[in-house]
Amino acid sequence: MQPLTVPGTPESLSRVGKYVLEAAAEAGIDKKRAYRLRLSVDEVVTNIIVHGYQEADQSGDVSIRADIDPNTLAIVVEDSGAPFDPRQIPEPDSLDKPIDERDIGGLGVYLAIRGVDEFRYEYRGNRNRNIFFLHRATS
Repeated sequence: MQPLTVPGTPESLSRVGKYVLEAAAEAGIDKKRAYRLRLSVDEVVTNIIVHGYQEADQSGDVSIRADIDPNTLAIVVEDSGAPFDPRQIPEPDSLDKPIDERDIGGLGVYLAIRGVDEFRYEYRGNRNRNIFFLHRATS
């Protein structure tokens, strides 16, 4: 698949979601797992847009690439915001509490990372790189 680059704005989220679902279909990922992947990528891209660009009074693009090999689908998301490793967000410790008693923040990132088989973060060339992996079914 050809990579996709979109403006780092909320209006780009639907294009990102469509791209992820198309990549998952091309890789033979079932609909349930493809939907979880889409939600994971959507959460991270939303955080890039809101926290990395809008709240920092910056603008930039979000680039997405699908790498498909015989065993794995990898979705690579890159941005030029300040370095931010989502893995550094502590796991929510209030998951057993009713929703109105939980601490605010961190749940989306936690679910995004848990929604895929593997998640990696890198900072290279002044760009954040979030990588989402799903294992493909093998026969």
